[in-house]
Amino acid sequence: MKVVVIGGTGLIGSKLVRRLGEQGHEAVVASPSTGVDTLTGEGLAEVLEGAPVVVDVSNSPSFDDQAVMDFFRASTANLLKAEAEAGVGHHVALSVVGTDRLQGSGYFRAKQVQEELIKASGIPWSIVHATQFFEFAKGLADGVTEGDTVRLPAGRIQPVVSDDGAAAVGRAAVGAPVNGVVEVAGPEVFELEEFIRMGLAAHNDSRKIVTDPRATYWGAGLQEDTLLPGPDAHLGEVRFADWLARQQ
Repeated sequence: MKVVVIGGTGLIGSKLVRRLGEQGHEAVVASPSTGVDTLTGEGLAEVLEGAPVVVDVSNSPSFDDQAVMDFFRASTANLLKAEAEAGVGHHVALSVVGTDRLQGSGYFRAKQVQEELIKASGIPWSIVHATQFFEFAKGLADGVTEGDTVRLPAGRIQPVVSDDGAAAVGRAAVGAPVNGVVEVAGPEVFELEEFIRMGLAAHNDSRKIVTDPRATYWGAGLQEDTLLPGPDAHLGEVRFADWLARQQ
C-alpha cells in the first residue's frame, strides 16, 4: 500500500518511513527537500496520486505564536484539499496528549486548529496523540531556562520513546480509520522536574532545576494531570532510564 508521509525526513517521519517499508508498504517521503511543500501546495497533486493513505507528521519551523498558527492552518488546509481531489481515503495526523487542555499556549492552539480542520474535512481520519518524547527532554529544558536555572511548572508527565510514537502512527496508517483519537505514552509517570533532571544529568548538564508556580509549559499553565493520557492509551515498554543508558 502506498502511504505518503508528510514530514517524512523528521524524527518521527524517518522512523515511520523505515517501519512501513519493512512491512512491505510503499512509504513515500514528502517534504520540501523532495519537492513537496504543503504551505504552497507545490508537488501535492503528484505525490498523492494513487495513495489511499496520507500521514502528516510535519511540524512548524517556528514556534512563534502567529507563525505556528499560520503554518498549521495553511499546511493542513492545502493538504486536505489535495487529498479530497486525489481521492485519499484515510488521513492520519500526529498530535499531542493534552492538546485541548493546553490552550494557553500558541503552539497548542495551532495544533487544535489542525485537529478541527481534519475532523471537518469529510475525509476519514485518525489522530494519534503522543506524550512528550524522551528525545525532547533537553529541548524542553532549554525553552524554560533563565540564566543557569530551569524553571518548570508542577505536574506529571508520562514520556515515550520516539520509536514507540512512530509505531503507533504506523499502526494507525495501516489500519482502518477510527474517526477519533488514539493515545500512546510511555510505561512510567514522572514528576516533570524528575523527568528533566534525569535527562540533563545524562548529559552532565549542571543547570539548576526548580519548580516555580509561575512557570508554564510552552506558555500554558498545568494541572497535575494535564500531560497524562487516558486509561485506554497504548503504553510502550521502554523505560526512560534504560533509554538514557543506551544513549551513553
